[in-house]
Amino acid sequence: MIKALIVDDEPLAQEILESYIENLPNLELIAKCSNAIEANEVLKEVDVDIIFLDIQMPQITGIEFVKSLKNPPLIVFTTAYADYAVEGFELSATDYLLKPISMDRFMQAVNKAEQELNKRDHVGGPAKDKDFFFVKADKKLVKVNHSDIIYIEGLKDYVIIRLKEGRVITLQTMKSLEAKLPSEKFRRIHRSYIVATNEIKALMGNMVEITENAKTKLLPIGKNYKEDLLKVINENRL
Repeated sequence: MIKALIVDDEPLAQEILESYIENLPNLELIAKCSNAIEANEVLKEVDVDIIFLDIQMPQITGIEFVKSLKNPPLIVFTTAYADYAVEGFELSATDYLLKPISMDRFMQAVNKAEQELNKRDHVGGPAKDKDFFFVKADKKLVKVNHSDIIYIEGLKDYVIIRLKEGRVITLQTMKSLEAKLPSEKFRRIHRSYIVATNEIKALMGNMVEITENAKTKLLPIGKNYKEDLLKVINENRL
C-alpha cells in the first residue's frame, strides 16, 4: 500500500483527490490537510510515501513547504497554474498535475510514483535482508543485531536503541532508521517509538507492554499507528 497525504486549501479539490484515491486499491489515504502547517504536524506523527500537494496556499506555498523538508516523500504537485511547473520539477517532483485533474491523468502520476517506490525498495532490499546494521556511536561504528533490540526511542535528533544488554545512542532520525528495519520484525507504534514485535508482551488500551531489564515497561501507541499495529496483532491472534 502506498500511503498518501492530500494538502490543499480547497475542500472541493480535497474531495476529488480523495475519491480518486478510494478507487485505487494500492493507495491508502492517511490524512487531508488544508495547509502546510497541518501537513507538517502529520509528517511528525506518521510516515507517508507520497504527498498530493497544492502550490498556491495561504502562509506557506507548496514549493516552500517542500524546500523546508529534510527528507520529503514523493511529491505530486496539484495546481491550477502551469507557471510553477519548472520550479516544481527542479524540486524533483514525481509529477505535476494541472487542475481540473482527470482520473486517468491522476492514475499516470500514481503509476510513476509506484515505479519510483519500487526502485527504492529494490536498491534497499539487500540491506533489509540482513539481520544486523551498523550505526555511529561513541566515535565508532557499532554493530546492532536485530535480535538484540527491544525497542527504539526517538529523542530530538538522536535515537536510543534499547538492547537486551545495554543501549546505543546515535545521531539519526527515527524515519531514516525505520526505513532500514524489516517491517516483519519491527513496527513504529508512536512518533517516538519503534518496537520489536517479538518483544511485545501485551496490549492494554493505548499502551504496549514490554520487558526491559527484567522490569515491565509500558510504551504509548500513537493514534496514527494503532490501526497498523492491531493488524499485526490480529494476524497472529488465536
